[in-house]
Formats: sequence, structure tokens, C-alpha cells
Amino acid sequence: MTEFTERVIAAIKKIPPARVCTYGGIAALAGNPSGARQVVRILNSMSRAHDLPWHRIINSRGRIAIKDADGFALQKSLLEQESVAVSAQGDVDLSIYLWRG
Repeated sequence: MTEFTERVIAAIKKIPPARVCTYGGIAALAGNPSGARQVVRILNSMSRAHDLPWHRIINSRGRIAIKDADGFALQKSLLEQESVAVSAQGDVDLSIYLWRG
């Protein structure tokens, strides 16, 4: 595992309930501001193994990025269970819920 991957995992684990962070925000916290796509790959391959709160990661527009209907619904539901307001389109108000680390 690379040092960047370790830092990404550590940053994701720090996101508190009822807060979200962006892929780019996590990448920046891990030391590579242009590494948002790497964060996506890490989430896809390591969320279960490292028990990551993957549902707290959204895109820079404040929107759920999952295209699959079931995955979208699951992320929306998990965020709402933590009292994060999510629109029907998957929008989250970053001025309220964004965690900056």
C-alpha cells in the first residue's frame, strides 16, 4: 500500500457522522490535491476491507456521484440516516455539511 493510499484511508476514517467531504478534499488532505480519481479507486477497492464510511464522500459540486440507481439510493439513505439533507437529485449543501479536516 502506498503512503498516499494510507493517508487517504486515514482521512476518510476521520470524517464525522453527519458530515461529507469531496473526493478532491480527501486527496488534498492526503497530500495530492489532483488525486481525486485515485480517491475514487481507493474507495472502490478498499472500503469494505478498511470499513470506510464511503457514503460520506461526494463530488465537488456537492452531489452524489454514483450513477447506479441502487448505489445512489444506498448512499442517499445512509447520509439521511445521519441527518444529512439530500435532495432527490443527490445534492448536499456543502455550506452546511462539508467537513474540511
